[in-house]
Amino acid sequence: MAGPAKKPIGVFDSGYGGLTVLKEIVKQLPEYDYLYLGDNARAPYGSRSFETVYEYTLECVQQLFSMGCELVILACNTASAKALRNIQQNDLPGIAPDKRVLGVILPTTEVVGKYSKTRHVGVLGTSGTVTSNSYPIEIKKLYPDITVHQEACPMWVPLVENNEIETEGADYFIHKNLQSLLSKDASIDTIILGCTHYPLLINKIKKHLPATITLLSQGEIVAESLLDYLHRHPEMEKQCSKGGMIKFFTTDSTANFDKAATLFFGKEVKSEHLSLSSSPSEK
Repeated sequence: MAGPAKKPIGVFDSGYGGLTVLKEIVKQLPEYDYLYLGDNARAPYGSRSFETVYEYTLECVQQLFSMGCELVILACNTASAKALRNIQQNDLPGIAPDKRVLGVILPTTEVVGKYSKTRHVGVLGTSGTVTSNSYPIEIKKLYPDITVHQEACPMWVPLVENNEIETEGADYFIHKNLQSLLSKDASIDTIILGCTHYPLLINKIKKHLPATITLLSQGEIVAESLLDYLHRHPEMEKQCSKGGMIKFFTTDSTANFDKAATLFFGKEVKSEHLSLSSSPSEK
């Protein structure tokens, strides 16, 4: 197609979860072009060290930059928790001062104050996200009056990725983790789903929670935040190409990716394989 080079919005995740975010972004901003990159060959990131997550995330961000992206969304809580600040503050000024990288944690923490009446909030996430304390730290900055309790749910991602959502095992672990969280604070009235896999478990989660508790799912929140960001930054908005294109890339098997990705994205996905210079086959 003649005309200027495409400058899609990049969406990165260690695997599939970010597709739940991309799905909502595309719903709200269908006119833009998107590239999705899943680093499935090195997933999961949740249990990896800060240094490793940062190294892998930076490499994938640079890859998306090289493919024309001016703006990249880290649609991964672990990458947002362990790598985003470093990349924004230390790397971008040197490697790409005009490009931007955004995460999923800040948009979620910004809205939590609108929902919680009791000012007691729960966070469900991977071990990596919980250990980073990113949610309590960011919520405290914005809402000093809110008390935050967290619960790591290490079995939830494997349940989703192995298509065990409708099993008794899923009920067992979801019930166990929710009871553990609520036992820490009976006043919790709002719970953040701090992992992009968790929306696929939302019906099960609701089954094991009082109806009075509000669940915050990140896809819609991040999509609204991106819309607002582009309104506030017309210079970046003008850079992003608008052709309604979506391309999917994975660092692992495309056949495996397409099968699982279709579940997360809600539509058929056809991906291309992408090799990163330093990505060993670690699966």
